Amino acid sequence: MSNAWMPLLDLAEPDVPLFMQRDGLIGRGQFAGAVEALAKRLPQQPYALNLCESRYAFSMVLCALALRGQTGLLPSSGAAGMMDQLAQAYPGAVVLSETAGATTFTVDSRGGRVSLGRLPPVDSDAAVAIAFTSGSTGQPQPQSKTWRALHHVGAVLSRRLLAGLERCSIVATVPAQHMYGLEASIMLPLAGGHCVWSGRPAFPDDMRAALLAMPAPRVLVTTPIHVRALLLSGTRLPELACLISATAPLPPEMAQQAEQVFSAPVLEVYGCSEAGTVATRRTVAGDLWQPLDGIRVETRDSLSLVHGMHLAGPVPLQDVLEIEGNDFRLLGRASDMLKVAGKRASLADLTRQLLSIPGVVDGVVFQPETGDDMLQRPAALVVAPHLSESEILGALGRLIDPVFLPRPLRKIEGLPRNTVGKLPRSTLQRLLADA
Repeated sequence: MSNAWMPLLDLAEPDVPLFMQRDGLIGRGQFAGAVEALAKRLPQQPYALNLCESRYAFSMVLCALALRGQTGLLPSSGAAGMMDQLAQAYPGAVVLSETAGATTFTVDSRGGRVSLGRLPPVDSDAAVAIAFTSGSTGQPQPQSKTWRALHHVGAVLSRRLLAGLERCSIVATVPAQHMYGLEASIMLPLAGGHCVWSGRPAFPDDMRAALLAMPAPRVLVTTPIHVRALLLSGTRLPELACLISATAPLPPEMAQQAEQVFSAPVLEVYGCSEAGTVATRRTVAGDLWQPLDGIRVETRDSLSLVHGMHLAGPVPLQDVLEIEGNDFRLLGRASDMLKVAGKRASLADLTRQLLSIPGVVDGVVFQPETGDDMLQRPAALVVAPHLSESEILGALGRLIDPVFLPRPLRKIEGLPRNTVGKLPRSTLQRLLADA
């Protein structure tokens, strides 16, 4: 057999749990049977939109498409505009979802028969999925992923983040269509032998209920916005083996508070849709990131590059890195760096300082589009029901250099963050104009 072909799933122990649903556990053998049955029913189209919200159904589609040599499209959002763009870029693509509709091929997520055999191998170098960038800095861009690359990252993440832990129970708040959600909540359990909660709890009480339904050791895969919500709510979680966060750097003070409240290590994942997961760190141990095994980062001519055996070639990063030995320090996105009166600051750090102000529920500091490159003064949108704009500016002025104080700073009722807590630039520009 060619090295390009590899098993889709380890079925040495078919009864080992892989998914937990509200109505019970789904073992590896039962999942394999569901994949096999679905693969026989799928329409023969080169592309399919995987809109399944259940991780079990999403994984069925991902694996069934891989078996058939088809490619799954993983949109960063289900917004009508995004769907229209995909329909134009991939004409004839079938839509796969748990919800029946006129153009939807319904996926049954109740489980299939137990498979006692082996699933056919898959071409590990073929594109099994196309993920899309979030669009936070512009239009979402497609990123092709092979089964070999996805499986590799899932296995390495399992060894790095869950070292010494066997058959963990994972609850994730991020959608599987997001690159972080795909690698940490789908490929990590598939490649590492763990079990994952099929749903996507969004609120603290829902996270607690999902974790309580799973046996120890428990792992929460989430984002800074969800960590912040958990801490503000005071929700008591069952014992955690660890808490994993990504999509934005976690403020060190928040990580320290989370470790104290949840009595578990807080681990961060750094990556991007283009390269997948690049590095991890334990936030309270310092600001240096440790690249995954087989990953190397370098800076060349002011450009940061990531190299990996599972990558087709060097992948440029949008972030500015400072290399220190084999590790690196994240300085912020190149597009986020501000320079005013000979001084430098990053929008991410300014936002972190804004969020540290008591009474600020949510907020963001960003660079508005002014049409004048010389105007570097940032703007801010803030959710703070009991503070005035002048009070917020006064508090912020005691934390940052006055030359970086956002002007204008506008209070709004809420920020329309997406499922991983991000805010597309176009959305921020519109909100500022409305305010």
